[in-house]
Amino acid sequence: MEEEKLTRSLSARHIQMIALGGTIGVGLFMGASSTIRWTGPSVMVAYAVAGLFLYLIMRALGEMLYVDPSTGSFANYASNYLHPVAGYLTAWSNIFQFIVVGISEVIAVGEYMNYWWPHLPTIIPGIVVILFLMLANLASVKAFGELEFWFSMIKVGTIVLMILVGLGVILFGLGNQGQAVGISNLWKNGGFFTGGVKGFFFALSIVVASYQGIELIGMAAGEAANPKKTIVEAVQSTIGRILIFYIGAIFIIVSIYPWNQLGTIGSPFVQTFSKIGITFAAGLINFVVLTAALSGCNSGIFSASRMIYTLAINGKMSRKFLKLTRHGVPFYPVVAISSGILIGLVLNYLLPLFVNHAENIFVFVYSSSILPGMVPWVVILLSEIQFKKQHPEEMRDHPFKMPLSPYTNYLTLLFLAIVLIFMFINQETRIPLIIGLVFLCYMTIHYFLRERRLKSR
Repeated sequence: MEEEKLTRSLSARHIQMIALGGTIGVGLFMGASSTIRWTGPSVMVAYAVAGLFLYLIMRALGEMLYVDPSTGSFANYASNYLHPVAGYLTAWSNIFQFIVVGISEVIAVGEYMNYWWPHLPTIIPGIVVILFLMLANLASVKAFGELEFWFSMIKVGTIVLMILVGLGVILFGLGNQGQAVGISNLWKNGGFFTGGVKGFFFALSIVVASYQGIELIGMAAGEAANPKKTIVEAVQSTIGRILIFYIGAIFIIVSIYPWNQLGTIGSPFVQTFSKIGITFAAGLINFVVLTAALSGCNSGIFSASRMIYTLAINGKMSRKFLKLTRHGVPFYPVVAISSGILIGLVLNYLLPLFVNHAENIFVFVYSSSILPGMVPWVVILLSEIQFKKQHPEEMRDHPFKMPLSPYTNYLTLLFLAIVLIFMFINQETRIPLIIGLVFLCYMTIHYFLRERRLKSR
């Protein structure tokens, strides 16, 4: 098969860090205060609930990857076990999601660089980053994996350090004249569930969005060395680590600070380090969120380019996108995705010069990636049910089955549906949800018109 030409150079450490890097992003470092605003300290429960269901999605994906570790995995599974239109939608949803996320990340890079160079035009660092990451992705799959590994290590190291520092403040009064802060802030100031049921579910939609990118394990599987062992290790360890990092970090934040003061203190990460006298905390966190943005864009170029390659293999895009470099990297898909991110960066820079409030349009577009970002999860859950029926021999001695399938599949689908319902109820997320829905409807119509045109030739 043509996709076997892609080199298998990603080790278990690469795959695990790709999944972590795709999920732990600027949303945790800079956006923690906004999720806490909806529901207070109970946001920890929201992360735990979402993490449980994401674990089930990853188990469903892992079961299929163990038998068929192909590049563009979940798009191929959607085509093979559901309907070709499902594979088409999955691939384009992934491309749309990661181009939009990539644009937002390179815009963020420009903002972060202004911390050190206030007069530097924000578009210049963005262009440099896009060119650098495009060349790194074209160099080799291993170069991508190494970059992502070290980007993720910086993020993970910062979170671990903050958790340890925070425990020192809570238990021993570090930076607080030796007075232990304790954990009473978890239930003071309005209680644990400060926003009630509605606030909890509003927060849940943003929490679920922060997990998007975890399915990158599936994208990288086609280029993993020893894929069966690598995939099992990656799926088993990734969710646990993410839960520890997210819940651990937010536990520290809401224990040290009253939840209703978080909106006024800036980044909770900066404040936690500052509290014990690390005066360069702002610069440190700025460097970390810079690497988080680079990591998000790097993962996006990798994932979306492999989806274009998968579409080309399946005859849904021009065969020129199948061209590989001598290092086994799909050349035109990487260039196309990098160009898409560059065009978005330039438009974001120029639009405010001609259109009032143009920056609000971008916020809507960015948020609209949430629904398309859920499409891979839905097709993974539905594909696994059909996969099990069509592969009875492989399932007999399968060591990594989806627990309690198909009941857990349907329960997880119900959970995702509830999240979408509350996104529609919430005025702040309703329009982005509708934008995502319009995109999916347009791509569905485009698929059937294209198929009809091809049949009539």
